[in-house]
Amino acid sequence: MTDHSAATVAGAAPSPPARLEPNAIGVAQDTVIGMATSAPAAVVAIILASLAVATNYGSGPALVVTAIPMLIIANAYRRLNMWNANSSASFEWVGRAINPYLGFLTGWLMIAGYVLGTLSGVEVLGPSVLAIFGSSSTNTWADVGIATAVGLVMLVIAVVGIRITARTQVGMAVVEYSILVGISIWGLVAVLGHHPGTYPITRGWFSLSGIGGHGSAVAGFLIAVFAFSGWDGTIYVNEEVKHRRVNPGRAAIMAVLLLTILYTLAQVGLQGVVSPAKLQAHSTSALVYVAQALGGSSWAKVMALSLALSVIATTGTGIVVGARIIYGMASYRALPEFLSNVSRRFSTPVAATIIFGLVVIGAAWAYLLATTVQNAFNDVVDVTGLLFAVFYILTALASLVYYRRRVISGVWDALILGILPLGSAGFLVWMVAKSLQSAPAQQVWSLVGIVVLGVILMFAARFILRSPFFQIQRESDQNQRENDPQQR
Repeated sequence: MTDHSAATVAGAAPSPPARLEPNAIGVAQDTVIGMATSAPAAVVAIILASLAVATNYGSGPALVVTAIPMLIIANAYRRLNMWNANSSASFEWVGRAINPYLGFLTGWLMIAGYVLGTLSGVEVLGPSVLAIFGSSSTNTWADVGIATAVGLVMLVIAVVGIRITARTQVGMAVVEYSILVGISIWGLVAVLGHHPGTYPITRGWFSLSGIGGHGSAVAGFLIAVFAFSGWDGTIYVNEEVKHRRVNPGRAAIMAVLLLTILYTLAQVGLQGVVSPAKLQAHSTSALVYVAQALGGSSWAKVMALSLALSVIATTGTGIVVGARIIYGMASYRALPEFLSNVSRRFSTPVAATIIFGLVVIGAAWAYLLATTVQNAFNDVVDVTGLLFAVFYILTALASLVYYRRRVISGVWDALILGILPLGSAGFLVWMVAKSLQSAPAQQVWSLVGIVVLGVILMFAARFILRSPFFQIQRESDQNQRENDPQQR
């Protein structure tokens, strides 16, 4: 019997490279991924007391107003994704529409933002998990063990595939959001019913300047911008979403809308459950404290469960979307090329996923154990919202530049593709400037350090890795239609 196997192998065409799994998840699952990346319960826990005091209880209007530019920028993401649906998203959009060097820096800010955003919940994760079981232990090693276990479990899920990631996120979201919404409505009913110990709703609650005009709209906007950071997580899994050019953008808009409802309901419903003095006295555990004020220790444990699920969920989505940004950049050799490898078995960028996950776990260890550098870590984590704001600005500008010929073609396009994105980018520029003016010097230098490191990596990609991305030609909507017969 003749053996043809050697000849077959020798003469066969090389196997095509493995790719991310197409059409793996739907628009609803993608929306949940975007919302989980923002970590609703964890964000409410962080901002509940600070937003109430900053706006003097005018926090509802601050959240709703901030949602408007976020929706406009989400629409810019939608339009750009219709042009080019790829997992590196703004890295490529900014690079192709404006300048490849600016595109690289955008990609770097995205990676840094997601590392820090994923890390930001580590401080409350351990205490929240322990609170579920009735423990108030402050043992640092317990926090480290919990953070490590959660990080490793979510890392394994991220490696195994986008389908199990999406199912896990949906399961956690149902529990997290049900608890948050249910207790928020309970709190709102208690406040409206003037239950003993509650802080009554007045006209000032519906004003940007708060009660008696003593609130700061600017301070409220700054906090709200941080709260909305992360909805763009829907975009980075676009290569695995059904109808990849359409659904991820729709999911981004739906994520912003649903986050607006969740945040506004939770903030307005819970900020008046206890007196202002008590809310500020328990600002570091405001969400759990308010739940306890409403229903005792049992409901405090329930809220702690929602908070823990929120941090676990954002850890999982942070690893998934961060790995895909890295994978997309590495596909152009803007990062080491092995990071663009996709597992044939799991259809995921395993190397990028493992490295991103281990960086997050390692940073969590450093934060929890190295008390001498915790302040430095806090300064870096505190600029997370600014990093998101900067690459949202750059993405909005990329949309404006790419569709610039349409902007001058009609009134409607001028409004939707020109004026509104430019106005939203201007709003965020104003927010970033205001934040930097009031930020401690350490935070400003942290931001400068992140940008400088990005510049160093950019030159390494250009001259050491010799990435072809830096020779990429600028594109516009008109160029695309001229080169694509289907769009003529």
